[in-house]
Amino acid sequence: MLERRSFLAGALASLAAAPNGATAALAGVEQRNEVSFLRGAYNLAFYYRLNKAYRIGAGMHFFHSKQHDLLQLTRFEDHAAVDARFDKEAQEWLRDPPAIEPEMPYYSSYVDRAMHTLFRTIDWTHMHHEQTYDVMAFREIPWAEKKAWTDRAVKYYLTMQTPGVPRSVAPLEVTMRRAGIMMKPYFNYFRNFYPLDQSLFYVAHWWHPAAYETQMISGNRDQEVGMAQTIDLMYREVMTDRPGRMLLSREIMPRYARMSPESANIFDNLHMLHGIAYSILAYKGWTVEEKRAEMYRVIEAMGYQPGDDAYARRFREPYPSFDPRTYPAWVRSPQGAMGMIMMDMLMEMLPMMYPSGLSKAQKAAVMRQMMINGRLGIEPGEVPGSLHDAMMRVAPGMRMMPGSTEPGETPTMMVEHMLHAWKAKAARIPDVAPIDMTVEPSLGPARVAVR
Repeated sequence: MLERRSFLAGALASLAAAPNGATAALAGVEQRNEVSFLRGAYNLAFYYRLNKAYRIGAGMHFFHSKQHDLLQLTRFEDHAAVDARFDKEAQEWLRDPPAIEPEMPYYSSYVDRAMHTLFRTIDWTHMHHEQTYDVMAFREIPWAEKKAWTDRAVKYYLTMQTPGVPRSVAPLEVTMRRAGIMMKPYFNYFRNFYPLDQSLFYVAHWWHPAAYETQMISGNRDQEVGMAQTIDLMYREVMTDRPGRMLLSREIMPRYARMSPESANIFDNLHMLHGIAYSILAYKGWTVEEKRAEMYRVIEAMGYQPGDDAYARRFREPYPSFDPRTYPAWVRSPQGAMGMIMMDMLMEMLPMMYPSGLSKAQKAAVMRQMMINGRLGIEPGEVPGSLHDAMMRVAPGMRMMPGSTEPGETPTMMVEHMLHAWKAKAARIPDVAPIDMTVEPSLGPARVAVR
């Protein structure tokens, strides 16, 4: 509770010290003017047509919301008990999901007051979720026009909010390099110390793209049947054997990602922001003000920036024929597209951090720590804490880049190096091909995808 008293005391001191009363104090208060959703005949189509699917998403957004205050206002030393207790509570919200969508401040009022832009960013992207689900669910929009209406929703999302709030349309290969978080002292804290809750969010980040892809394979006619099968799969298999990683849109909704790579990347960038935010809040080495500075730095780095559109289609599809009504072993595995992105980034960073090179044994130890640090929980042989802590233990002598570990600071040299390296690779990656929307699909039997 010390963090809470510290933040409130600072806010009250600012108010008391302000000349001419409260008006001057408001200069340091974040604006809370809200932008409403884009009007269209399709509004609420997902709610009315596929209500159980809507309610499942609402339940997931409940525990997405409450996790923020839980992490900030409970003792880190109690992380195992907090993790187990909230996992049970969140499962209840999935078994009996709420009737409507809760906004972020409903269940995390402290973090909302401490860093409101975080919640404005999340809720604005949840609005985009609702809009795009509605477009897909609305029967009166012909299949061949779904993309045009989705593009309209994307444009509204990107242009109608304060700059920095909309998530980027560039893939995580770009935005994770801009964020430069891999050597921050909080990196992977949530994944390692709250593994039950993290695995539940992996279910949520499977669910959202699986729901879109179910709509994509069902056409305008068969969405009720297809969604019922995906919902059954979630309760029967996914909840009982949860994914071991954050699944990307390109893995779980390849058809939708080809139709609207911009929307697909927006959601990946939101889902990654969730995980980063939880790790920042779980880390007890910083004050709430320092966490806010780091949170806002990451939000800006992963937000929509000029030039991002050029990279929207620059990714590979590992399973282009994936059927979201199936749950093969590769979906459950802790290894996948996100891990490949992080490993590429580490390989780009190592020459700068160890200019004299690493011995064969040291490099093997670093690679092992990278692999196990990226999996749920703390495994035998793992150095508890961040990847930075682990690397300092197994390969001492790291050369630290300015801004690598400090709150609110960007490791500019490292970021520029990684972006340059990725853009050289991206020049050899063809844009993912658009999908033909002139032929409306009809739902067939579920089939397990192969490469």
